[in-house]
Amino acid sequence: MPIQCRMDVARYKLRNTRKTFELNYCWRNHNSIFDPDGDVDAFDSKLRAEGRYWSAKYAAVERHKNLKRTRIFSHARPQLKDSVDFIPLIDEGSGDESVSGATVVEESWEDEIFFKTKEFNKMTRERPHDEKIWLDFADFQDKVASMQPHKGARLQILEKKISILEKATELNPDSEDLLLSLMNAYQSRDSIDVLISRWERILLQNSDSYTLWREFLRFVQGEFSRFKVSEMRKIYANAIQALSGACSKQHRQVRQGAMQVSLDPAIVKLEVGLVDIFMSLCRFEWQAGYKELATALFQAEIEYSLFSPSLLLSKNSKQRLFEHFWSSNGARVGEDGALGWSTWLEKEEEQRQQAVKEESSSNVDEGGWTGWSEPLSKIKEINEVSEKVIDSDGVLEELEDGAEMQEADEKDDTEALLKMLGIDAAAAEVNGEVKDTRTWARWSEEEVERDSDQWMPVRANCDDDQLLRVIAYEDVSDYLFSIYSKEARLSLVSQFIDFYGGRMAQWTCTNSSTWVEKTLSLEALTDPLLDELKVNDFLTKSEGNPAGISLEHLLSSANGISMRTNMMKFIRNATLLCMTVFPQNFILEEAALVAEELSNTMMNSSSCSITPCRVLAKSLLKSNRQDILLCGVYAQREAAFGNIDHARKIFDMALSSIEGLPVDVRRNESLLYLWYAEVELANCSHGSPESLLRALHILSCLGSGVKYTPYKCQPSSLLQLRARQGFRERINLLRSTWTHGVIDDQSVALVCSAALFEEISIGWTASAEIFDQAFSMVLPERRRNSYHVESLFNYYVAMLSKHHREVKLSKVWQSVLKGLQMYPVSPKLYSALVQISHLYTSPNKLRLVFDEYCRKKPSVINWLFALSFEITRGGSQHRIRRLFERALEDEKLRKSVIIWRSYIAYEHDITCNASAARRVFFRAVHACPWSKKLWLDGFLKLNAILTAKELSDLQEVMRDKELNLRTDIYEILLQDEMEC
Repeated sequence: MPIQCRMDVARYKLRNTRKTFELNYCWRNHNSIFDPDGDVDAFDSKLRAEGRYWSAKYAAVERHKNLKRTRIFSHARPQLKDSVDFIPLIDEGSGDESVSGATVVEESWEDEIFFKTKEFNKMTRERPHDEKIWLDFADFQDKVASMQPHKGARLQILEKKISILEKATELNPDSEDLLLSLMNAYQSRDSIDVLISRWERILLQNSDSYTLWREFLRFVQGEFSRFKVSEMRKIYANAIQALSGACSKQHRQVRQGAMQVSLDPAIVKLEVGLVDIFMSLCRFEWQAGYKELATALFQAEIEYSLFSPSLLLSKNSKQRLFEHFWSSNGARVGEDGALGWSTWLEKEEEQRQQAVKEESSSNVDEGGWTGWSEPLSKIKEINEVSEKVIDSDGVLEELEDGAEMQEADEKDDTEALLKMLGIDAAAAEVNGEVKDTRTWARWSEEEVERDSDQWMPVRANCDDDQLLRVIAYEDVSDYLFSIYSKEARLSLVSQFIDFYGGRMAQWTCTNSSTWVEKTLSLEALTDPLLDELKVNDFLTKSEGNPAGISLEHLLSSANGISMRTNMMKFIRNATLLCMTVFPQNFILEEAALVAEELSNTMMNSSSCSITPCRVLAKSLLKSNRQDILLCGVYAQREAAFGNIDHARKIFDMALSSIEGLPVDVRRNESLLYLWYAEVELANCSHGSPESLLRALHILSCLGSGVKYTPYKCQPSSLLQLRARQGFRERINLLRSTWTHGVIDDQSVALVCSAALFEEISIGWTASAEIFDQAFSMVLPERRRNSYHVESLFNYYVAMLSKHHREVKLSKVWQSVLKGLQMYPVSPKLYSALVQISHLYTSPNKLRLVFDEYCRKKPSVINWLFALSFEITRGGSQHRIRRLFERALEDEKLRKSVIIWRSYIAYEHDITCNASAARRVFFRAVHACPWSKKLWLDGFLKLNAILTAKELSDLQEVMRDKELNLRTDIYEILLQDEMEC
C-alpha cells in the first residue's frame, strides 16, 4: 500500500499503550484539546502538502480509491508496562496479522463505508426503537458526504440520509431528536414553503412538544424573506395556546390537588417549557422595538398566573374578569401601589358593597318590586342615540364629506408648511426623502434615546401623542395562560427579574434549555456576564493590547442612568409583590434588596457608609421576624457596603434565636452559618486576621451542633474535633436523598460549610475530599442537570483556585476541564480557566482549549470568552475574523445578535475596515431581521459609509418587517429647519 515517509519516529514515544492501538481510524474521533491541527479544515491543500504526521485523518482526504488503511482491533485489554518506552517498528513484509494480541485489518475508505453501512443496517433491524443508532446512522451519511468532491454525489447521500430518518421517525413517531434531525435534513434540500408545510404537519401531530415549537419559531424568525412581526405573533399565539391546552389536559387527567400536580414531573416540564416560549415572545417584542408590549405581557401573565382570584372559574370567565382588571386604573405588578389582581378585586368588591349600602340607606322604599328597568342614565343615552339615528343616511354622508375635507386640508397644510421650510414632500418621496446622511444619523440617535426611555406602557387616558404606547387587553389576551406548579411560577418570576437587569443568585442549571435560550437571545452583555468576562482585564495593558480594548468597548450599553434607576424601581416593586406568593424565598429577597440599592445609588458600594437597602430590609423583617434567611441576606448586604460590625450584630441575633423557631425554619441554619463564615473570610482578605478565627468558630458551632454563642475566643480543639465528626455524620445522612436526586439549598450549604471548615482547620486537601465525597453521591446524569450540583462544583473550583500556589497545576486545570465537560456553557468555569491559565500556562494552550470547545460544543458563552481573550490579548485580525466566521457556521449561532453586533463593531471600531463592516452588517440583518438594535447599528456606525439612499431603503425595510419605529424622519427635518 502507498506509504508516506514523513514520519518523525523519535516523536512516537509511548505514553499510553491503549492509545497506540487506536492510532489509526480512532484518531479521527480523538478528544484531545491540544491537537495542533484539530481546527484545520480537512480539505486544506496546504495541510495535505505539509501535514506533519501520517495518519488516517489525512489519508481520508486522498482521492485514491484503492488506498488501504490499517485498522487494529484489540481482543483483550492490553497490559500497561512502564518498562516499554518506544513502539517497535513492525516489518511490513513479515505478514504478521497481530500486534500485541490485536488483529490487523487493511481496508480502503470504500471498504469502511460498506462495512459500516452493513453494521448499521443490522443494528437498526435488531433494535428499531433505539434512537441513538438511527441518529448515528444519519451522522455517518454526513461523514460520507464530506468525502465526496462532486455535488451530485453529495445530494444522493443527502437523499439516503433523509430516507433513513424518515424510516426512523416512522418507527419512533414520538422522538423529538429524530424529528429535528429529519427537519434539518429537509432544510438542506427543500424550499422555504415546503419546509413550513412540513413543520405545520409535524406540529399538528406533536402540538404538546415545547422543543419542536421552539425550533420552529427559531427557524421562521430567521427567514428574512418571510419575516414580519405580525406573522411571528400569530405563530407565538398558536404555540402558547397549544402548549397551554396540553397543560390543561394533563391537569384534568390528574385532578389530585395542587400539591401532587406540582410534583408531577411531566406537568412541571411542560409548564416550564410553556414559560420559556412566553419568555421568547417577550424577548422578541422587546428586540423588535415593542418594549411597552413586552412589559405589558410580563405584567399581564404574572397577574394572571400568580395573583388569580381563588374562585372556581372557567377559562372564559377568568379572562372576562381579568379584562375588567386590565381595563381599570388599578396598578399592575411593578407599578407603585400594586396589590395583585386578586387583592385588587377584593377591595373593589368591598367598595362596591359599601356604595350599595350607602345608596340603599339614602333611598326610601316605596313598595314592592315593579319589574326590570334600565338606569336613568342608560335611558337618556338610548333616547339620544335614537334621535341621532333619524335621517342617519344624510348625516353620515355629511360627516364623511367633512372628514375627507378635513384630511385634505390637513394634508395641504402639512405640505405647505414643508414647502415653506424648503422641503418638497412629493419630491422627497420620489428621490428617497433625505439626501444628507447626517440627518439619518440624528434620526437613529433620537430613535435610540426614545427606545431607552419608552419601555413602560401608558394608560388609556394619556395624551394623544402617547396613544401608541397604550396596551389594550386585546393586545395581550392571546398570550395568557395559567400555570400551577411552583417550579414554573418561580421560573417565570426569576426570568422576569433577570430580563430587566435584576441581580439574582443562580436559579437554573447552565445546561437547561432556559439558560441556553437566554444566551442565544443576547443582544448585549449583561452585568453578571460582564463581571465574569472582566477576568481578562489584566490583559488589557499587555504589550499586545496597548490601547486597553475589551469586549465591553464593542458592546457598551446605551441605557442611561435614568432608565436603569426606573427599571430597578420596577423590579423592586414587582419582586416585593411576588414575595407574597413565594414567602421566605431568599433568592427573591436578595433580588429585592439589590434592586433597592441600585434604584437609590449608582456609586461604588465600598464608598457608601449607609446601606441603601437598610430601610427596606428592616421593614420586611418587621412583618416576619422568623425569616432568618432574610436576616442573612440583609447582613450580607451590610457587609458588602463595608459595615461589618452591623452585619455581625444581625448574624449573631439570628443565630442566637434560631433554637426557639419551628423545625422547618431551623432547616435553614446551614445557609445562615455559611453566609456568616464567608463574610468573615472576605473581611479577612481585607486585612483582619481575627476574622479567620471568627469563621472557624462559626463553622465549629454548626458542625458540633452546640448552641450558637457570639465569638469570644478561638474554638477549642475538642470543639473542632466534635465539629469534624458532626459534619461527617450529617453528610452521610444526605447520601440516600442525593442518590435519588433530592438536593436542596440547605444540603448544599451543609457540604460547603464542611469543606470550608476543613479548608480553614486542616487545608485544601481535606476540603477537596469533602467535595469528592459529595459528588460521588450523585449520579452523573443528575449532576449535569442540577443547578445545585453545579453551584457546588463552582464552589469547589473556587476553593482550588484560591490555593493555586499549593495545589498542583494539573489538579486545578483538570478539575476545571472536567467541569466544562459537565457544564460546557458555564461562565464561572470559563472565568476560572482564564485565571489559572494566565498564572501557569501559555496563551497558546488556552487558545487551543477555546478552539476545542468552540468547535465541538459551540455556544455564545464559550465564543464570547474566546473573543474576549483574543481581543484583550491583541490577537491577529486573521484569527479574530476566523473566530467570527467559525461561529457563524453553526446554524444556531448564526441567529445570535450579539455575535453579529460584535463582528460589526470589531470591523468598524478596531480594524477600521469600512467595507468589511458594511458587508457584515448586511449579512447580519439578513440573518437576524427582528433585532431593531442591530438595524440601528447600521445607522449609527455606517452612516459615513452608506449613502442616504441606502439608509432610506434600510428604514423602509424596517417598516416592511414591521419593526417599531418611534421617530418620523420629518421630525428631524423640522428640528433642523427650526435651528436654522
